[in-house]
Amino acid sequence: MGKGGSLSEGVLKNIILSYTYVTIWIFLSFTVIIYNKFILDRKMYNWPFPISLTMIHMCFCSSIAFFLVTILKMVEPVQMTRDIYFKSVVPIGLLYSISLWLSNSAYIYLSVSFIQMLKALMPVAVYSIGVLFKKEGFKSQTMVNMSSISFGVAIAAYGEARFNTWGVMLQLGAVVFEATRLVLIQILLTSKGITFNPITSLYYVAPCCLVFLTIPWVIVEVPRLREMSNFELDFVVFGTNSFCAFALNLAVFLLVGKTSALTMNVAGVVKDWLLIAFSWSVIKDTVTPVNLFGYGIAFLGVAYYNHAKLQALKAKEAEKKVVEEAGKLLEENRGDDGSRKNESSS
Repeated sequence: MGKGGSLSEGVLKNIILSYTYVTIWIFLSFTVIIYNKFILDRKMYNWPFPISLTMIHMCFCSSIAFFLVTILKMVEPVQMTRDIYFKSVVPIGLLYSISLWLSNSAYIYLSVSFIQMLKALMPVAVYSIGVLFKKEGFKSQTMVNMSSISFGVAIAAYGEARFNTWGVMLQLGAVVFEATRLVLIQILLTSKGITFNPITSLYYVAPCCLVFLTIPWVIVEVPRLREMSNFELDFVVFGTNSFCAFALNLAVFLLVGKTSALTMNVAGVVKDWLLIAFSWSVIKDTVTPVNLFGYGIAFLGVAYYNHAKLQALKAKEAEKKVVEEAGKLLEENRGDDGSRKNESSS
């Protein structure tokens, strides 16, 4: 088929792989969210202990990561010093533990569909905290976009049939802590040239999360767990749930590593619509027209945000290409000048 045919096959293969990564991530993310809702909801499995569930996840993930890194040596550990660990990893672990705790707690009080609508505020939180920490420049156009997303989510909240103030506060808190964690990863780790894959991330961060979660667990949930003398831990349910959570971490790395973070953001919007449709049709959550209208506005805002980021990335790549070409041209001119000097001297 020639060079043109080979190129077409290569492009087709990349497209198929990209869609495969997106599908795997959506499926696992979908599964973890529904599975967590099933376990925590009082009308389903009825085990409303979000801290305990998060700790089970962290125990499982840190054990698997420790086994892969230390025993099998399948993954190389990061060059980690005590100073970097306590000044960088520990704060990120604290934020991650609180974010997971709050987000899992919200499933007790809110529907899956409404939680996904509230999660649309993540770009707003990330941008706002980025501006606060001076990682992002303040732009009035971007702020208008953020305001449109917030306005849409506010309308969706107004139309929520099972609105629960405490549940909304928990989910909004989870969004804020998660956004802060993402910004601090850039400030505390990426800026120092430290990057984690999902295994090393869990190897260093999961034990840290486990330690931080122990404090609220002892105070809040241990007394209630002692009252459940007849409860026996179902290893099939919690084992498969923890495995799905671990697999999701791998899928995130696979998707971002093989495509881009922007692809994951776009795929996240598709996943949210699928979850809303699933929760309405299967779980029988009440989704009102006002809900959908408000989330539609927020969705358009998020879509525009992703489009703007894509255009910014393209402009950055084009600028980089121009600089590289200018450098090559400058080197060629220097070479020509050197040849001319040699000819004149001879």
